[in-house]
Amino acid sequence: MTIEGTGKNGVYAGDGALGLLEDCTLSATGFPAVYVGAKAAPVLRRCLVRDTDEDLSQDDDAAARFEACRSSNVRTGTLPTAPEGEAVPAAAGVAAPPGGSGGASTPAATEHEGAGEDQLPELLAELDRLVGLDGVKREVASMAKLMRMVKRRQEAGLQPPPLSRHLIFAGNPGTGKTTVARLYGRLLAALGLLVRGHLVEADRSALVGEYVGHTAPKTTAVFQRALGGVLFIDEAYALVPAGQGNDFGQEAISTLVKLMEDHRDDVVVIAAGYPDDMDRLIDSNPGLASRFTRTLRFDDYSSADLVEIVEHQATRHEYRIPRDTAAALLARFDAVERTERFGNGRTARQAFQRMTEQHAMRVADLDDPSDEDLTVLQPADVPAVVA
Repeated sequence: MTIEGTGKNGVYAGDGALGLLEDCTLSATGFPAVYVGAKAAPVLRRCLVRDTDEDLSQDDDAAARFEACRSSNVRTGTLPTAPEGEAVPAAAGVAAPPGGSGGASTPAATEHEGAGEDQLPELLAELDRLVGLDGVKREVASMAKLMRMVKRRQEAGLQPPPLSRHLIFAGNPGTGKTTVARLYGRLLAALGLLVRGHLVEADRSALVGEYVGHTAPKTTAVFQRALGGVLFIDEAYALVPAGQGNDFGQEAISTLVKLMEDHRDDVVVIAAGYPDDMDRLIDSNPGLASRFTRTLRFDDYSSADLVEIVEHQATRHEYRIPRDTAAALLARFDAVERTERFGNGRTARQAFQRMTEQHAMRVADLDDPSDEDLTVLQPADVPAVVA
């Protein structure tokens, strides 16, 4: 079924409404494509929303369920969407996702999810390949083992131990927090403890409104996008500005605490930010301290770590870094002052970019550059430290 060009909503589920809508495409609607009223609990399955301003608007008390739905070319998207590769209807001018022909059966989806635990060794190996972060990697690997045991106890009909999956990531910018959060979600999905394991990133601007009554709906919309996965709140301490007691950020925190309680098995929340500022966030609401009981500390990268990051970048882009260039890089990173402007991994990536620019300028003057000329980064290409 196709619903197109409506003056208002494409689908309107009024207060308390129920029902099932399957294999439907909605596009070019005047109002949000789908509206769900208070205490309404419709099920939308394998629906596609495309080419419209907003895909979903729903009341705070709505209980709609979205199964294998997707949005495409939508300006404001809050619809919980299907994982990549899960089929949705193919409308005119819109190709079906890879691996689907327009209608995925439920048994197939269940079989795919059940095979997830086979991915654990590769996911843990991917975690171990990250540069530095030795303490973080040990913590995450330990939590994966613990949660695997929790799952086995549940399967055996035993009560699981008390366990909070929500985390504080305390560290300076550029220390790999987002990368680890994404892997954490994939690990939990492989264990069957999250449906999808996808990552939704947010910050204060995505959660806090500009006027009374605006914050709770904004926070709820972002949270709903993260259902089945991980909500990663970067610079989370900004929700509690220092010295400002009356701020809409408190409303965002209260809303998050309630949603985390209502959906305790459906989502993981990771709050990230500077180590010294995260205590202020936790102390701002008693509900946060009881939900965020574990903190992972992301240390700054050492100079040797930064060289390794540059070497990874070089390999990825088909450059080579000989030993003398690596030694020049190490000396360069040792000389960098570790102020609050220090970017950790970003500093390494910026150094690599400047090296390739300098290399290009140097090689461009050669009449007939060899393969070695085109690929080898020399010590002369290492940028000088700017005071």
